[in-house]
Amino acid sequence: MPEGDTVFRTAATLHAALAGEEVTRFDIRVPRSATADLRGEIVRGVVPRGKHLLMRIGDWTLHSHLKMEGEWHVQRPGERWRTPAFRVRAVVGTARADAVGIDLAMVEVLPTSDEDRIVGHLGPDPLGPDWDPREAARRLAVDPRPVHVALLDQRNVAGFGNEYANELLFVRGIRPTTPATEVDAAALVELGARMLRTNRDRPQRTFTGDLRRGRQNWVYRREGRPCRRCGTPIVGGTLGASATSRRIVFWCPRCQA
Repeated sequence: MPEGDTVFRTAATLHAALAGEEVTRFDIRVPRSATADLRGEIVRGVVPRGKHLLMRIGDWTLHSHLKMEGEWHVQRPGERWRTPAFRVRAVVGTARADAVGIDLAMVEVLPTSDEDRIVGHLGPDPLGPDWDPREAARRLAVDPRPVHVALLDQRNVAGFGNEYANELLFVRGIRPTTPATEVDAAALVELGARMLRTNRDRPQRTFTGDLRRGRQNWVYRREGRPCRRCGTPIVGGTLGASATSRRIVFWCPRCQA
């Protein structure tokens, strides 16, 4: 599942492949930006912002969001796509490489000067150069909603997704339904930042330190299985800020009392 660490690695891969190169192919397959043509412009760089990707080309930015299933592939120019064409949402090609965006939930071309319109609302990013843990903890600490919901609100902290929220709360021994105002927000933010930074450079995400398949998580998607610490069966449920934004949650009734 794409979260802050996945987006960070994707941005690094795209930057390495495209930065400094002239765009020779530009194909956006969403109605809003389908007529945009940045051929002849130079790719200035690709940067992550929370779970958003910003590909800066000339004076423009190609903004994309991976959501649940999106991904970018980098391949040789003209190489056959690894997926059916109907799943492709964007193609940026240069003489050196083609970047193919697949199943992207958000795609938009906008002036780079307008980036704040799409990412200005985001909270501090643990993987960003301007990371501010105090501000992140402050935002989280005044959110009266269940802490699991507060962690997923990108206005509090940018980059945590559902898997991180579940695993973070287990390691800190916090029940997902606990109001965020009742937890040690600074400690939670600090741990989450360390987890993101540790996983950003790994080819495979792990929260337990074990990279073996099926051993990477403490509680996420382990409902009914014994807790790795105490043996109590893991419980599952759903939480969300609204009926349409509910997410699956998992916790140990004993370790997260």
